Amino acid sequence: MIETLKNAFRNKDIRKKIFMTLLLLLLFRVGCYIPIPGLTMDTFSSAVSGNDFLSLMSGITGSALANGTLFALGIGPYINASIIMQLLTVGIPALERLSKQGEEGRKKITNITRLVTIVLAIIQSVGLIVLFGQTSGAIDTRFLGGNWDGAIWIAGVFMVVVYTAGSCLVMWIGERITEYGVGNGISMIIFIGILSTAGTTIVNKFVTAFTDIPNNLSELWSILAFAVIAVVIFFAIVYVDLAERKIPVQYAKQVRGTKMYGGQSSVIPMKITGSGVMPLIFAYAIISFPSMIMSLVPNWSNALDWWTAEFQQGPAGTGIYYILVLCVLIFAFSFFYAQIQFNPEDVSRNIQQNGGFIQGIRPGKPTAEYLSRINKRITLFGAIFLTLVAFVPSIAFSWAGDDLVNVFSTTGILIVVSVALEFDKQLQSQILMKNYKGFLK
Repeated sequence: MIETLKNAFRNKDIRKKIFMTLLLLLLFRVGCYIPIPGLTMDTFSSAVSGNDFLSLMSGITGSALANGTLFALGIGPYINASIIMQLLTVGIPALERLSKQGEEGRKKITNITRLVTIVLAIIQSVGLIVLFGQTSGAIDTRFLGGNWDGAIWIAGVFMVVVYTAGSCLVMWIGERITEYGVGNGISMIIFIGILSTAGTTIVNKFVTAFTDIPNNLSELWSILAFAVIAVVIFFAIVYVDLAERKIPVQYAKQVRGTKMYGGQSSVIPMKITGSGVMPLIFAYAIISFPSMIMSLVPNWSNALDWWTAEFQQGPAGTGIYYILVLCVLIFAFSFFYAQIQFNPEDVSRNIQQNGGFIQGIRPGKPTAEYLSRINKRITLFGAIFLTLVAFVPSIAFSWAGDDLVNVFSTTGILIVVSVALEFDKQLQSQILMKNYKGFLK
């Protein structure tokens, strides 16, 4: 990785792209500290920290959601819109035909995704204001210049507009990073948000430890233990993330005119973690949704207390119901997302049309059944891995100290590893492309 960065900075064009990426990410971080008039930050932060899923989303936005700043929604609405469009593209034939029309079709789907992002941003903004604004007293109408009728309603509308605009601005920054920078802009924004949240917690821990070293020697040992545990966990996740099953494919020789084609061999790479962190995000969203609904109904306070006690996230106080339900959801969404991403029948059809075959397997339906069987086995191991990641890091980090448990969320660890590896691949591909251009010149 370090050698790749050195080679990248030696090239003028790639160096410009890296600086453009850093500039746009800096713009995103500045927006995470711009306050919104009319919001009582302390009250809003305590309300957000009381919800597991919103705490997870706050970590992805770099604590912007917990602070109620301009980029409080972050890139969340755009991610949800992209997921919805992926699912609709599979289920709606018109969108599926549009996705196969090349660059023009992708542009139309992108425009539809942007419109869905705006709609989801409005819905999420209204949900936040209604759920935590009026019920916890987080809205302060003094910025309107008077206490007249309807002040809270007007302040709520104002904040919905501002949060929606902030989400659209984050979407624009992500698209500009993808177009003019290095790597996927959306992934880079999530990556920098998670690192900033973790970095703030670690810096505060260092400040506390070095304020009075003789009396805070245990704090230094906890930091050292956290560093060792983090290195081991990241190494294990990188090892599994790079693991893949390679299925060899042999192509028969074909004679066309006076030339011979084919006769080559290739592989179909199938990653163990092909679905990424999506099963974890879906599982956390589903398991946190009932608490959000119960908190809106005053008569359900007893049910909310029971749900919070039994479905509390973290190594301490985690109920058996939380563990069982989360495991079932992770397995269910892992297999669901694997079916969307990998279609054995399409892969088998493409192999047969190009004159290829898997050794020992007949082309056509037997090949599709073989690929489906391999995909299910790999998905099973991937689901087991995601289940371990959902619980092991928080338990391991608790050994270093209770205040270091939430430095990296389980989803955050996977995102950081995946984005870092993808960024390295992007730099290597661009360096390779520049070297080819120099050779041709």
